[in-house]
Amino acid sequence: MAQLSGDWQEALKGEFRQPYYAKLYQTVAREYRTARIYPPPGEMLNAFHFTPLSQVKVVILGQDPYHEEGQANGLCFSVRADVAIPPSLVNIYKELQEDCGCYIPNNGCLEKWASQGVLLLNTVLTVRAHQANSHRGIGWETFTDAVIRILNEQDRPIVYLLWGRPARQKAAMLNNPAQLVLEAAHPSPLSAYHGFFGCRHFSRTNAFLTANGIEPVDWQIENI
Repeated sequence: MAQLSGDWQEALKGEFRQPYYAKLYQTVAREYRTARIYPPPGEMLNAFHFTPLSQVKVVILGQDPYHEEGQANGLCFSVRADVAIPPSLVNIYKELQEDCGCYIPNNGCLEKWASQGVLLLNTVLTVRAHQANSHRGIGWETFTDAVIRILNEQDRPIVYLLWGRPARQKAAMLNNPAQLVLEAAHPSPLSAYHGFFGCRHFSRTNAFLTANGIEPVDWQIENI
C-alpha cells in the first residue's frame, strides 16, 4: 500500500497502530496481488497527497472508486483526463453550469479542485475491477471515519458536501459550529433529479468561504 506523508501522516499515525488497520493493510495487499484492483496502488491515497490537512477547506465525500479500467485515480468523482466523463460527473458539471455559469469541460480530471483545498475523499479507497462496493466492510470505513473526525476537530471553517445516503450518514459526525454541512441527493442519473440538481452547493460553498475570509474555489475545470 502507498504511504501517507506530511501533516496527514502525523494526524493519522494513531490509526496505523490499530489492529483493524493491520488487518486492512494485509487484506488490501493480498487483493492487489491476486485480483485486479483500482485505483493503481500508487494512486490510492491521492486525495491526501493532493490536499494536505492544513489546506482542506472543502470536503466532497464519495462512496468507493470507479471500477472500470483506467477510471479511478484516487480522487472521488474524478478520472484521468483521457478517460470518458462518468455519468455522475456529467451531472456535477451540469449543476455547476446552472449554479456558477461554468462551461462543461471535455475532461473529468478534478486535480484542479484538489490542489485548491477540496478534499475528494471516498469512504472506501479501493475496489475490485467491475465489482462496485466490493471492498466495503474490509476496514476502509473505519479509517475514513477517523479522517472525518480529524477534520471535524479542525479549528477553522470547512464545508462538507454530502451527496447521497452513504455520505449523508456522516453528517452525524460533523458538529463543529465553525463548519458548514451541505446535503443533497447523489448526482448519479438515478437520483440527480431528486434533489441534486438545484442544490446550488458550489455557490453556497463559495459564499461561506468568502464570508469567512477564505479564498473561494475556482470550480471551472478547463478544456484540454
